[in-house]
Amino acid sequence: MKKIFTAFLFFLFLCIPLLAQTESQEGRIPDSVPSVIDSLYREDQFYVGFTFNLIGNKPESISQSGFSGGLHAGFTRDFPLNKRRNIAIAAGLGWSLNSYSHNLFIGEDEGGESIFRNLTRDLDYNTNRFTMQLVEAPLEFRWRTSTAETYKFWRIYTGLKFGYVYHFRSNFVQPDNQVVQTDVPDLDRFRLGATFTFGYNTFNFHFYYSLNSLFPDVNLNGETLDISVFRVGLMFYIL
Repeated sequence: MKKIFTAFLFFLFLCIPLLAQTESQEGRIPDSVPSVIDSLYREDQFYVGFTFNLIGNKPESISQSGFSGGLHAGFTRDFPLNKRRNIAIAAGLGWSLNSYSHNLFIGEDEGGESIFRNLTRDLDYNTNRFTMQLVEAPLEFRWRTSTAETYKFWRIYTGLKFGYVYHFRSNFVQPDNQVVQTDVPDLDRFRLGATFTFGYNTFNFHFYYSLNSLFPDVNLNGETLDISVFRVGLMFYIL
């Protein structure tokens, strides 16, 4: 009996280290979490942009003065077209705020009709600008050098941007006088523009050119006021 008890203790002494090692391996936290590559990744679905705004196709009597800028933000849904997922189309919804400083006065006569005229250089005034806020729907064709493992790549995006001006404000300020105009029937509130964006990683140059006039039916000094807008700036993408 004593020999059997001694053999049992010896067997137990040998098994305890093995059991402890097994439990230690099962409960051990790995040194690093294994990464999972997303083979169905999508790129650049949120955007924020800053632009410098220019007025194009303007009559000789109209000129810009001061700073004219824009702020743009939105979301696009990226739809890859190939297995590598570096060619895609994207559609989305965004918001845009744009201001234009110039010498085109927009007012209203006693009958409620809009007035357009150019401000002469000898006229004393402090501010003359109009501001627009838009809801925009971009539609883009996208090419990029992205992969599922890299977040720094070249991109070229081109397409169209549809917009609607839901708020317009023209503001003229001179000493002891201010004229604010928000209801301008001559304004074409539906906007259509061509876009082109290219760049690498964080910094991307962005261009927008409107394909329709702001005031298509307005005459100024015998000339059609067929002005359009051109925006150039930087676009930043997230996800």
